Amino acid sequence: MNKKNSAKKWLIVISAGMLIGFINGFFGSGGGMISVPLLEKVLKIDNKKSHATAMAVIFPLSIVSAIVYALNTSIDWINLLYVTIGVTVGGILGALLLNKLNNKVIRIIFIIIMLSAGIRMLF
Repeated sequence: MNKKNSAKKWLIVISAGMLIGFINGFFGSGGGMISVPLLEKVLKIDNKKSHATAMAVIFPLSIVSAIVYALNTSIDWINLLYVTIGVTVGGILGALLLNKLNNKVIRIIFIIIMLSAGIRMLF
């Protein structure tokens, strides 16, 4: 890969990261929904690695966003405690299941969730 293509790739990666960060910061979530397709299509990362990488990307991003929201006193701390328990258990189960399923099943599940979220947002 020559220098020009390498610089172009990094510009695309950084721009994609900024888009993911903006969406996650603005909406409080959703960065993963954008990062998975970007990782697959732009960086040509396979399905399972895209989902795992998206989670690794969202983790520090969520911490930064949470700090900003906490500083603005926008967090319901009591409900956060209860939801954190469920999210932790669900995250562990989801990560374990990701390793067990094939790429086609993962893609179908992801599409169903994306469509459901989109339809829900319309109504």
